[in-house]
Amino acid sequence: MFAKLSEYIDNELDELTCKDIEDHARHCIPCKACLETLKQTIGLCRSLAPNEKPVPEAFSKRLKALIQKIVPDK
Repeated sequence: MFAKLSEYIDNELDELTCKDIEDHARHCIPCKACLETLKQTIGLCRSLAPNEKPVPEAFSKRLKALIQKIVPDK
């Protein structure tokens, strides 16, 4: 599920998959917290000025790996 959260937030998933994620997050406290944190993080990133330097891809990969250790896919 974790791998699909970003796509869910960006409205890139089909309706059935979105419903599955919403149903799961409603009953899974760690996934709900992860989803809310990801929403906030994406919102903050989107609010950065366009002249801000992008996050290096290696950093993004390391961050994702660390998050997956905390909240593994179910």
